[in-house]
Amino acid sequence: MGKYPVYQSPDLDQVEARMRPSPDFRHGYLGRDQRRLIQILTAGEARVRALGLSHEAIADRLDQLTLGAQSGYGETVLLEQKYIVTATVARGKIPCPWDHPGLYRKTHIDLRRTDSDDRLVWTDLSIHLIREHGFYQGEGSPYRLDPEAIHRVLFR
Repeated sequence: MGKYPVYQSPDLDQVEARMRPSPDFRHGYLGRDQRRLIQILTAGEARVRALGLSHEAIADRLDQLTLGAQSGYGETVLLEQKYIVTATVARGKIPCPWDHPGLYRKTHIDLRRTDSDDRLVWTDLSIHLIREHGFYQGEGSPYRLDPEAIHRVLFR
């Protein structure tokens, strides 16, 4: 399976099954979204391109803001005179549902613009999912990052 798949393969079926909500994983990565994983990926790709962005540019921006937030060591910080950001780290690590090697820290980033009520929330794994898979999570997932919201909050 390539970096950004173009059809729903048996491998992608397995990834999708791991992403669905379950008793052990209440929201899953797909939330209440009933679309197939390939449909979610394709829609995200189209939105990102229409906005003139790339998955890599978005992931790089989230990485940059994550590093800035972590400089506060759990305290809220003001970044770039327009973002109020807090990084919270929980114990443990979480794997990529695509079965990539390695584990991702449970870092929760909460960002709010100072000039609006616009807010984004993400994790270290969210950045990986965007960069490596073009995946922004399904509708209703607590860590869903809508490409339009990302564009409005981080690139304007």
